[in-house]
Amino acid sequence: MKKVTVRWMIQVAILSALAAVTMVGEFAIPFIGPSFLKMDFAEIVVLIGAFSLGPIAGVVIEAFKVLLNLLLDGTWSVGIGEFANFLIGTAFVLPASIIYFRHKTKKQAIIGLAVGIVSMAFASALLNLFVLLPMYAGFMGITTEQLILQYSLALPYVTDITTGILFGIIPFNLFKGIIVSFIVILIYKRISPLLKGRDVDSID
Repeated sequence: MKKVTVRWMIQVAILSALAAVTMVGEFAIPFIGPSFLKMDFAEIVVLIGAFSLGPIAGVVIEAFKVLLNLLLDGTWSVGIGEFANFLIGTAFVLPASIIYFRHKTKKQAIIGLAVGIVSMAFASALLNLFVLLPMYAGFMGITTEQLILQYSLALPYVTDITTGILFGIIPFNLFKGIIVSFIVILIYKRISPLLKGRDVDSID
């Protein structure tokens, strides 16, 4: 048991570091929204860890990913962006890995990822409406309405917080979730044996 625990901790640490480094390469997608919405592929690493080592590992990797990224890349938003990344990432990874861990099949993986994508989109909408956008606006010294109008540079039909969330926040997270999930399905079968010498799982 002690050996298993030590191995689990080492694997979580390695995956956290890899996810943090991957997160450094985040980039904006101009046609979806303003520059503070960043696309990165760190969730691929987190999901691989969660699928191989369990949902708890996924949440731990998500947390350490953000903390390590703060050390590597700093922050321009006093940690607000990183806080958002952790909450929304967890809303994606946790349900996906819980569903997959019950029965490790390709069907369960797809169902889990689909549920995770919807969960992430829903969580991002609620969190941005009630917490994150007001925090961003306060940090920048502007109103939430003024912040949302930044969307109009890329999305002219965004005129208020509701349309900003419906046509900016939600589509961005759906897009990110679909891309990340597709890559995980493609590569997980090949990578999982490196994390666990047994139970190679069945995402064929």
